[in-house]
Amino acid sequence: MYQYHCLNPIAEVGLEKFDGNYARTEKIAEADAVLVRSAAMHDMELPGQLCAIGRAGAGVNNIPLDKCAERGIPVFNTPGANANGVKELVIAGMLLAARDIVGGMYWVRSERQNEALEQLAEKEKKKIRRDGAAGQEARRHRPGCDRHSRGECGGGARHGRLRL
Repeated sequence: MYQYHCLNPIAEVGLEKFDGNYARTEKIAEADAVLVRSAAMHDMELPGQLCAIGRAGAGVNNIPLDKCAERGIPVFNTPGANANGVKELVIAGMLLAARDIVGGMYWVRSERQNEALEQLAEKEKKKIRRDGAAGQEARRHRPGCDRHSRGECGGGARHGRLRL
């Protein structure tokens, strides 16, 4: 039977993958394998019977690779293990880019003392809709028109102004 030691909390869903040939130990001196997430191992004394180090994450900068190479201890990492976290951050970034969420947060903070905050928010929305529909203009043009990019388009059927 092999024994492993976790230097950091490791998700139970991952530890459940070990079959009956593996047992968890709380003493690193008894471990055949070490599982680590972020703990710095550079100053640690590695047990004599250590056979492998598994890193829960992509990098191995917290593992003494030189010591492991000298002793023939393989080091494994898990690239892609943070894929769900990356997806969440990308979606959050897209939402932040698409809407002025931070500006909205600052506006709410600046108006938090106002007891009629809900009514004020509705008035602001109506004002934005009214002002946006009344005065905005957008230029439409034929894709690839050099004259338009230089500001020389005089209008015409394909190069007019649209009122939004």
